[in-house]
Amino acid sequence: MKVVLRFVISTMLLVAAVSTAAAGGMRDDKPAPAAAKASGGPVRTVYAAHTQGYVPYGFVNEKGESDGFEIAVLRAVDAVLDEYAFSFVPTSDEDLLIGIESGKYALGTKGAWVTAERKKKFLFPENPVAASIIGITFRASDADKIRDLESFARYSGKLVPISPQSAQFALVQEFNKSHPDSPVALVPSDTFIINDAYLWVIEGRYDAFFDLKLAFQNSVVSEKGAFHSLADRLAWVPYKGIPTWTLFNRNETELAAAYDRAIEQLRADGTLSALSVQYFGEDVFSYVFE
Repeated sequence: MKVVLRFVISTMLLVAAVSTAAAGGMRDDKPAPAAAKASGGPVRTVYAAHTQGYVPYGFVNEKGESDGFEIAVLRAVDAVLDEYAFSFVPTSDEDLLIGIESGKYALGTKGAWVTAERKKKFLFPENPVAASIIGITFRASDADKIRDLESFARYSGKLVPISPQSAQFALVQEFNKSHPDSPVALVPSDTFIINDAYLWVIEGRYDAFFDLKLAFQNSVVSEKGAFHSLADRLAWVPYKGIPTWTLFNRNETELAAAYDRAIEQLRADGTLSALSVQYFGEDVFSYVFE
């Protein structure tokens, strides 16, 4: 009877553990023990959520470990902060956002840009965690005419439509305000993602596509990319770096302040630049901080 009872209890615990993992992401890292922190004082464990497949920002690697540039930065922050121990939770975008807002997670990263709507829901620190490099994809045959966003605007300004809900829409609006004599034709799109954008540029329907460098590399440059067959017919040039941010629960003011102090130290000692070169092949902060 005792054997049966132990089996039933073990089974119930196993089911509960699996259900918990499925509901909100499996915790990847065990919290650092208090003894491992140099201060010898109390250590608070905080749960940091991150995306599972956004390479190289935040993902789960082939070993099942939390990996990526934003994760590496948070680990470096964790090493600086004696009073906190980070435990990483790979999860979905939806669970990450809902979880941070509700307090299930103290913080999280997802390559997030700042928006007015997000500022209502989350606490943004003073310092970004990374950057997305955005520019324009255009026909390689126009490379003698298009060298940057300014020359593209003078050439034609015919840009693939952008959803007004996208942060990219606001970027083009800002550009047009500062370039009233040669603005980009900003046409609102009914959809957030336009899968045929590269083809529309090739066909001449539009002359450029406002595009992330990472997306261009993965979709066009990479041999595994869905549009790699167009690699010799498309070109890309950068416009600017858009900071990405760690999102904090709005009650985590002390944690966010400690995070900012650590980030400033890591920027000053070259850690951020070194990690950026490791994951991106270049210092993405050079596009943000000049």
